[in-house]
Amino acid sequence: MFYSKLYDLLKESDAIMLTSPHNLRYFTGFKGGEGIAIIGSAFRILLVDSRYTVAAKTEAVDFSVLEFSGGKLQQNITDIFSEKNIKTILFEDLYMNVFEFEKIKNNNISVEFKGVGDKLDALRMIKTDEEISFIREAEHIGDIAFEKVLPLLKAGVTECEIAAELEYQMRLLGSDGTSFETIVVSGYKTSMPHGKPDSKKIEKGDFVTMDFGCVYKGYCSDMTRTVVIERVSEEQQKIYNTVLKAQFAGLNGIKAGISGKNADKIARDIINNAGFGRFFGHSLGHGVGMLVHEQPNLSPLSDTILKENTVVSCEPGIYIEGVGGVRIEDLVVIKKDGIENLTHSPKKLIICG
Repeated sequence: MFYSKLYDLLKESDAIMLTSPHNLRYFTGFKGGEGIAIIGSAFRILLVDSRYTVAAKTEAVDFSVLEFSGGKLQQNITDIFSEKNIKTILFEDLYMNVFEFEKIKNNNISVEFKGVGDKLDALRMIKTDEEISFIREAEHIGDIAFEKVLPLLKAGVTECEIAAELEYQMRLLGSDGTSFETIVVSGYKTSMPHGKPDSKKIEKGDFVTMDFGCVYKGYCSDMTRTVVIERVSEEQQKIYNTVLKAQFAGLNGIKAGISGKNADKIARDIINNAGFGRFFGHSLGHGVGMLVHEQPNLSPLSDTILKENTVVSCEPGIYIEGVGGVRIEDLVVIKKDGIENLTHSPKKLIICG
């Protein structure tokens, strides 16, 4: 838990209120996901209902755990504000819905509420060695799951069957669950970067793109591989080689001190120069941690300077409607002079089936 990181923010308010599951876990240690933490410079309180009381006392060891019941949460919050003389409070405006916010605000009209924006996300951006070890293990689980599923990739198998097997293997290997909804798409559907697996059967000559990840001790993995079934056309090989070249260029260029947009440009220039620029619509990558999409962004719009011990994806792609697409994604730790690549699955085009 990293609640001490909040103390600089508390210079601009009397307290901060946490409500999102990932920030509750990061700053308090509580893994249950449902609760409210109110933190000031001299107090730390975690409000939970009876389903989580025992777990909260075990996990949030540096917090006073208060159990609420019978619809008394709002009164408990008001009592804390009064007892701690809270006049201004930061809240998670990126994650709290309007209904919940209005309930709390209307019961505490004398308190000034200030949105914290993305400041909490920024506090989670640079990872400790332990956090990196959890992400490394999560990505290792993904590597093994990919290896396990390769023999099953053949004509006649459905996308859902492959998605289910990936998720099953990651669970067997110790994951807490998936870090996002598993993507397995084939044929023309590979032109959809976030297409959903369904009962479509994989066919001979199809690209198959698999984008998947798991959670290990609260931290996410994320990787993508594209394979082809039985045969590959010249056009498919050209598209694949272009993406692979762009990804290698991106991996070689990412390091501490470069901006997100300059990292993106390194890979994007390869795809542009090959004539596929209009078919690469998303950014090169994004931060990964307790959420699978975190700061920083590696995009044409990002002036953020990449820092050591930040974990990011590198995932260029080409997507051509009616033809198909390719994405290759690795997860890397940014170092002073380069990266540590956490993804070890092969990237040479694999012909399956």
